[in-house]
Amino acid sequence: MPAVAILAGGLATRLRPVTLTIPKSMVEVAGEPFIAHQLRFLSRGGIRMVVICAGHLSSRIEDFVDDGRRFGCVVRYSIDGERPLGTGGALRKALPLLGPHFMVMYGDSYLPIDLRRVHVAFRNAGLDGLMTVFRNEGRFDTSNVDFADGRIMRYDKRTPPPDMKYIDYGLGVLRRNCLLEFDLDQPFDLAEVYSRLAARGMLAGYEVDRRFLEIGSPAGLAETRAFLTGGAQDRGGCKEK
Repeated sequence: MPAVAILAGGLATRLRPVTLTIPKSMVEVAGEPFIAHQLRFLSRGGIRMVVICAGHLSSRIEDFVDDGRRFGCVVRYSIDGERPLGTGGALRKALPLLGPHFMVMYGDSYLPIDLRRVHVAFRNAGLDGLMTVFRNEGRFDTSNVDFADGRIMRYDKRTPPPDMKYIDYGLGVLRRNCLLEFDLDQPFDLAEVYSRLAARGMLAGYEVDRRFLEIGSPAGLAETRAFLTGGAQDRGGCKEK
């Protein structure tokens, strides 16, 4: 299994005042910081190397997670520096710690998904990237993906048209060359990477049938706490299309 990059550098303004003193990854969920749940989930999924891309109050994450071994994996860190690099810029900076291809997810997401099946789908597709998607149809957030025949035809995070049915699930797989065309230490969004790949016909899609959980909003945090407090187990949540 490849390494996983966790994008955990955001300011988490929707969770203030809690996140004025701790980063979002350190918000308590079911008795411990959220990052602990993420790392154990990744370890159960066969991941052995994790790179945390952090910024805001990153030392709090480093102090808690340390080298990650107590969670069943090895953790390394890539820190933004003096200014936020955005999700894409943070990933570009982390490339020396990642392999020729890697998975990427957000630091506020809990994804009940079979990581091994996603990786196999990426390898079988033979493209530069893969995006997991959920058929949302505007139910939980604004749909932003055109998906058909195993490929992402279009991805538009900023101004998605109303006819889009799918939404970015929050887990992707990328070859490192996808980031090399962007300047090092310059801010940009991961959405730009996905949009370019889709426009070139180089972005595979993998549909899941169970929506993700997130802690980026008070409502999402409450739902995730209920899910993890209840001892729910991950059952895959994937179906190939």
